[in-house]
Amino acid sequence: MQRSLYEADHVDFGASVQDFIDRTIIPRHEQIIENRLIDREIWLEAGKHGFLGLDVPEAFGGGEADDFRFNAILTEKLSYVSAALPSAFGIHSDIVAPYLVTLTTDEQKQRWLPKFCTGEIVTAIAMTEPSGGSDLANIKTVAKRTNGGWIINGSKTFITNGSSADLILCAVKTSPDKRAKGITLVAVEASMPGFKRGRKLDKVGQPEADTAELFFDDLFVPDSHVIGEVDKGFFHMMEMLPQERLNAAISNLAHARGIFAETLDYCRSRKAFGSAIGSFQYNKFTLAEIDTELKVTQSFVDQSILAHTAGELTAVDAARAKWWTADVQNRTLDTCVQMFGGYGFMNEYRVARAWKDARVTRIWAGSNEIMKELIGRELGM
Repeated sequence: MQRSLYEADHVDFGASVQDFIDRTIIPRHEQIIENRLIDREIWLEAGKHGFLGLDVPEAFGGGEADDFRFNAILTEKLSYVSAALPSAFGIHSDIVAPYLVTLTTDEQKQRWLPKFCTGEIVTAIAMTEPSGGSDLANIKTVAKRTNGGWIINGSKTFITNGSSADLILCAVKTSPDKRAKGITLVAVEASMPGFKRGRKLDKVGQPEADTAELFFDDLFVPDSHVIGEVDKGFFHMMEMLPQERLNAAISNLAHARGIFAETLDYCRSRKAFGSAIGSFQYNKFTLAEIDTELKVTQSFVDQSILAHTAGELTAVDAARAKWWTADVQNRTLDTCVQMFGGYGFMNEYRVARAWKDARVTRIWAGSNEIMKELIGRELGM
């Protein structure tokens, strides 16, 4: 069954993305893994191709595509290489971008967006704290009012792009007694006194994406760096989370599809007892089940992309897409490792690295359990 999601312009854009990946990322991929960092040259090259500001108005150097299908293609193409790449690029261009485009003043847009689009400014978003991840209402980082701005103290952890970001969108408590109704978003520039990066975290998977701890020690942030309305940060985040979860769903599924295709090739060529291992009934049936599950899931994700492009994707449908694709991805890759046998446990094989990379997708962007909680509430439970 042919996908009907993309039109000619999207296909042409996909070819451009693939050329960028082949020329710029693939030759440096092992170095990226070793350094646990996407070097700035790659960001700048992505900026030259217009990949970083797809949703940014042309007046500020962006593409003003107004069509999330272009974002989806970029995510898919990167996911075929590694689950970490769409995470790092997606944080910048799919997750931070909507905040900077829709919630900022003209002065803020002029200050940040042009360099955001070129890759001269790399961004991160800092919500998660050592004391908890999914419970955003319970964050401990506090901002106290002072003359002309806010004094921030606290810390964040598991921050993608954390060790390299120049601009960090940070959730802080400005009215601690109000819980969720007392959170504000502020833009922290890495050059500000009082900002400190912690260690680059040593993760089980996704080494390409730099992930770090961040610390704020009497950090002064002027009023000009408040994003959106004071004490409305939680609501701003809730408005933006569906796109983040859809981005995760697109990446989860594309990543699984790419490794499954490689596994099919392996099962056709690998021989045991004189026959290709894919010809054994158990393996054949297992592969048929995975193939069907991936294709059925793709239909739901494609419909979610179309709904989001039309401004109709609900938070609950985004939650459905996120948790289901994460489960499908992890089941698929676990089976792929099994099909490869001992080779599937070797880091030199992509299937082994992909298996490790995928595990976190059931945790981040809201754990799968939280996604089910949201769905259950809609069901009246």
